[in-house]
Amino acid sequence: MSKILTVTFDGSVLRPDIPPDLELNKRYVITIVSEDINSSKTKVADVWDVLEDLTGTVDAPEDWASQHDHYLYGTPKRQPEINT
Repeated sequence: MSKILTVTFDGSVLRPDIPPDLELNKRYVITIVSEDINSSKTKVADVWDVLEDLTGTVDAPEDWASQHDHYLYGTPKRQPEINT
């Protein structure tokens, strides 16, 4: 199980910002990562933010989409369809 909780340290105790859904009297291992309150990066990214960060462009030939089998599997290029 893996969860991300934001907490505040009051000098002796870590206090979660929201009540955690954890089993009582069970030991947990905690990794501490400092969060800069003034940073714009403190927002926890949702799945759409992660996907947006991974989105980019691929340098490929202009016929990449229509000839994908050729570029992926080495099959002969298909002749373009002519619409009349």
